Amino acid sequence: MADLFVYVLRGHQWLYERSGGLVGHRLLFGNPTLLLRTVGRKTGQARTSALTYAQDGADFVVTASNGGSPRPPGWLANVKARPECEIQVGRRRIPVTARPTYPDDPEYARRWKLADEVNGGRYTQYQKMTDRPIALVVLSPR
Repeated sequence: MADLFVYVLRGHQWLYERSGGLVGHRLLFGNPTLLLRTVGRKTGQARTSALTYAQDGADFVVTASNGGSPRPPGWLANVKARPECEIQVGRRRIPVTARPTYPDDPEYARRWKLADEVNGGRYTQYQKMTDRPIALVVLSPR
């Protein structure tokens, strides 16, 4: 079942990218989805990840849950190494600065609630599956 979900996620990202954002912003379970474009910290190659997001004023908040895995997603290390990246929301491309936050940040709990609500409580379930604190990444338009 997990393999099927991975294929669905990859298909969703493929469709989002190939349609130029015309299709994909709200395709997967109706959750708002953006494309995060980063540069690999080791390879220097362009990387794209489709991620659900919550809006927090002008900022976009994504969750580095990796499905509750003990390891964070690779894109988190990329944005830590190079915080200047780009997102695509629908057909709009936006240059952003990424800032990972953790539970010691005073705004973390409020932002966690926003992100978790958008995803039907899934992130709370993922946090229960891992001992690592799941980072929230705030993407601020430049």
